[in-house]
Amino acid sequence: MRLGVVFPQTEIGSDPAVIRDYAQAAESAGYNHLLVFDHVLGSTLERFDKLGRVPPYTDQSPFHEVFVLFGYLAACTRRLELVTGIVILPQRQTALVAKQAAAVDVLTGGRLRLGVGIGWNHVEYEALNEDFHTRGRRVSEQIAVMRKLWTEPLVTFRGSYHHLDRAGINPLPVQRPIPVWMGGMAEPVLKRVAQISDGWFPQFQPGDEASHTLDRVRAYIKDAGRPLSAVGIEGRFPYAIGGPTEWAKRAREWRDLGVTHLSVNTMGAGLTARGHIDAILKMKPALDGV
Repeated sequence: MRLGVVFPQTEIGSDPAVIRDYAQAAESAGYNHLLVFDHVLGSTLERFDKLGRVPPYTDQSPFHEVFVLFGYLAACTRRLELVTGIVILPQRQTALVAKQAAAVDVLTGGRLRLGVGIGWNHVEYEALNEDFHTRGRRVSEQIAVMRKLWTEPLVTFRGSYHHLDRAGINPLPVQRPIPVWMGGMAEPVLKRVAQISDGWFPQFQPGDEASHTLDRVRAYIKDAGRPLSAVGIEGRFPYAIGGPTEWAKRAREWRDLGVTHLSVNTMGAGLTARGHIDAILKMKPALDGV
């Protein structure tokens, strides 16, 4: 089980030195990867009335743009895998994402894992001039197009949403193709995970529901004719659940579920920007024994 950290997007602030120090501290402590949440735009609460719940992020929530951030972190780190968890793929142009991801992969020497999802924020889709209502139907074709662009110098492709005629990105990435993981919990998402993804970011904590959902996903993987080892699974848990005893217990619970990766999230614990650095350093010894 590979251990990582969730980059504290909304709490770390905008000081480049702190961002650099956070990534370098995670790498020096022996974490394997750094996972970054993504949003391009926030909006006022009134724009989300149709959600039926308070959105997790608004216009008051700061987010560093993931590919620009990774370009910076490429120069600040040497070993740390950089992970998007997740990029909202259908609100973006497919070829551009493929190009940006390839550039990060080249600059890091093959250290990118691209997590994608369809998202919930209709305001972003509207502002980025993409169709919110077809996002689920488009994402599978987007992944197919990206994989061709990452592995073939020139691509010809005709699909329902994409038309490429002898076009390609240059340079190609180091990883051919870049690993594509998926996030989400809806049943169509679970089936897409099983059929086409390299991994999955579930949104639950260990327990009966988690076990039942994992059993369902693993059945879908077998139905797709793929080995279970073809699809990684990354769990996540918050720093705020307690101290070393609780952290180690939760990590063991995730391990027993058979996950391949696990990340710790220090957001929501009232920490300062540099307090997040202290927190991930404090957690690592408790996790090493798992």
